Amino acid sequence: MLLTLKAALEDVQDSESQEVGKIARVTAHGSLMGARGNSGVILSQIFRGFAKSVEGKSSLRPQDLAAALEEAANAAYRAVPKPTEGTILTVAREAGRAARAAADEPQADVTSVIRAAARGAKEAVERTPSQLQVLREAGVVDAGGYGLQLMLEGMLKTVQPGEGAAPVRDIVGKVAQAALDLPEEGWGYCTEFLIAGEDLDVDRIRAEIEALGNSVLVVGEPELVKVHVHTDDPSRVITLASGYGRLDRLNVGDMSTQHRRILEGAGSNGAASNGAAKPEPAAELAQKRSNGVGLVAVVAGPGLVEIFRGLGADAIVEGGQTMNPSLQDMLRAVEGVPYGEVILLPNNKNVILAAREVPNHTQKAVHLLQTHTVPQGIAALIAFNPERPGEENVEQMKQAAHHVQTIEVTHAVRDVRSNGLKVKKGDVIALVNDKLEIAGSEYADVVNRALGKFGKGSYELVTVYRGQEASDADADGVKKSIQDAYPALEVELQSGGQQHYPFILSVE
Repeated sequence: MLLTLKAALEDVQDSESQEVGKIARVTAHGSLMGARGNSGVILSQIFRGFAKSVEGKSSLRPQDLAAALEEAANAAYRAVPKPTEGTILTVAREAGRAARAAADEPQADVTSVIRAAARGAKEAVERTPSQLQVLREAGVVDAGGYGLQLMLEGMLKTVQPGEGAAPVRDIVGKVAQAALDLPEEGWGYCTEFLIAGEDLDVDRIRAEIEALGNSVLVVGEPELVKVHVHTDDPSRVITLASGYGRLDRLNVGDMSTQHRRILEGAGSNGAASNGAAKPEPAAELAQKRSNGVGLVAVVAGPGLVEIFRGLGADAIVEGGQTMNPSLQDMLRAVEGVPYGEVILLPNNKNVILAAREVPNHTQKAVHLLQTHTVPQGIAALIAFNPERPGEENVEQMKQAAHHVQTIEVTHAVRDVRSNGLKVKKGDVIALVNDKLEIAGSEYADVVNRALGKFGKGSYELVTVYRGQEASDADADGVKKSIQDAYPALEVELQSGGQQHYPFILSVE
């Protein structure tokens, strides 16, 4: 909701109009373009309904304001195929009803209407746990509804300072992320984008998207449609939507890994709109490469960032696991390098889907090298030759990435049975080439057993990238353990600084 509101605010700040109707229209458009998540999309429809109600008006009387707040709620309800009470929808409706009742009073003014709307929203938010079991069990109120309450209280503070929102310390405990168990099959992918075209049939698009997922929101106009859906197969949704028009602002987030991150308390660490940190500016090159090919990589962790830069990456988009960068983040990095041809390395399987859209939104020739892991990305960069043409480099880099095996070591955030393996919360686990293979209690033991999957004598070099959670003793212990168990292997220890994975191993 904050990102949606910021997008609307940016458009308003660029507008020179002082008329309510025009400002409302700009707000509605900006919020639609920047809408993120269920609550964000619904908020954009609240702004849209408000804008339609005040169209052509230069100022608002109490009755006008109440009517606009009522229509804002109605528009939001119309946008949701299966409205659920106890959410932002309920809060918007109750705010509108309270505003109408206040506007009908003989001495009504704009301030009294806003005050009533804010009060109505607050009371509705406090009732949300009685309407939704998941909120009741978690002991929290609806976050989207509370966000709308804060906006209305903010409006009240602008017209009458001293009134409005309670101090944050008094209400922070009322809204929280419920520590829900992650379903065995996961929660899928939150997939969002805009469709730009002509004579778009919003109802038809909505019906077809509903068949591919849940939490569906499809709203907009014949020229611009916003799509939000939770799905297990984002590629099917994107393929379907691309048949209607040009896709823009594509964002795909893995909700299961986002949930794990919240439970781990990792925090956003300066993340950008979709959880990915903003890309670094393009490197200033002393001399451009003769082949005219630039390199852009997605990676997180100060040590890994420096490694990728040292290997020749011209721009870094900081992101990766649980920090999936947006299409816009990657596009900005691609546009920032001083080359007309660019090789893009996502270095995470969850980033690839958004990365596929980058070539469709730039005039540059972008080669997507589908590296699934950081070690694959490093191997690919090492194979890059500044004297070779782009396509030839891509083939050589693909081969280099293919020959690298990856072991990612982390901790289980819940009990699970996967791939025939029973894992308990807190266990040290190893993913071998993205597949859960080993669980145990000690880093060294888990790493050695993971290496055993490849067979002795199969590889010559193991590079261990140490993450933020690993101590000096942990790192030294893992290195020594590998050397003792596999004396023929050359072992290198590097500081990666990555989150979530105490160790990432590249096996070559």
